[in-house]
Amino acid sequence: MKKAYMGVDIGSISTKGIIIDENSNILASEYIWTEGDPIGAVKKLIGILKGQLNRRKYKVVGVGTTGSARKLIGVMLGANIVKNEITAHAIGTLSLYPDVKTIFEIGGQDSKIIIIDNGVVVDYAMNTLCAAGTGSFLSSQSKRLGLEVEEFGEIALKSKNPTNIAARCTVFAESDLVHKAQIGYKKEDIVAGLCKAVVNNYLNNVGKGKKIKPPIVFQGGVSKNVGVIKAFEDATGEKIIVDPNSHLMGALGVALLSQKEKEIDFDFDIEDVTFETKGIECKGCANNCERICVYKDGVLIDAWGNKCDKGAIKVPAKV
Repeated sequence: MKKAYMGVDIGSISTKGIIIDENSNILASEYIWTEGDPIGAVKKLIGILKGQLNRRKYKVVGVGTTGSARKLIGVMLGANIVKNEITAHAIGTLSLYPDVKTIFEIGGQDSKIIIIDNGVVVDYAMNTLCAAGTGSFLSSQSKRLGLEVEEFGEIALKSKNPTNIAARCTVFAESDLVHKAQIGYKKEDIVAGLCKAVVNNYLNNVGKGKKIKPPIVFQGGVSKNVGVIKAFEDATGEKIIVDPNSHLMGALGVALLSQKEKEIDFDFDIEDVTFETKGIECKGCANNCERICVYKDGVLIDAWGNKCDKGAIKVPAKV
């Protein structure tokens, strides 16, 4: 039986999974919507990956998790490594583009920039305060224009005169978009203007003060939008690299990291297992910590959130 390694990148908007072999070849992969239910999304993801993998030939011996719900999903899957998004994205990208110096990443509700020098992360920044430079912004504006967000890129490329959209704030951008549509701007010019606004917002906020050098790799769900790619190339004057699996880079990175950890015996059959989380406020001191308890079929398997020993919750042996 050959060894395989799985990476799961769980975000607020999308959930990504990948399984690789010992030589980093992709054996299975999937991208689905989280829909506000990370546990349910991961159960669905695991079921899909299970169907794609030749389990007569491969055995998953390593699982890594990353993303906003990485700790919760790490406990759920019995992961042998849990890593932050910066590390996961950098490792995944470097495995395919060892000379990369700048990584642009725009997801559904956040965005980040990673600066790399000689294969080492030397600087980074994240934006989680405003949605104006993210995929959710484009998605909401596409609905306002009566378009599918998947159409945005191709429509933007038809524009010869992108309109300027005030995109420092989502509310202002929406008001400006409505105004431009009402006074007669062409739809393709408004769409191109939105793509340009996302890029300007990203570079002026997330990328502010950063030394952006080529090669530049763009990833995350928004990297599939050719209108945004063109806007980045126009703004930077550089060629923007987008890998066919750009949306899976975080999952790939954490799968690679799992190869270096102690092997586990992963079981795909979690569809019928009940996982539940409970928030319990601690009254032991003035911190009033909200502790998160995770239960598997009614049995406590992990807990975190306490800032002192007074709030510690004893977890029984791993089941």
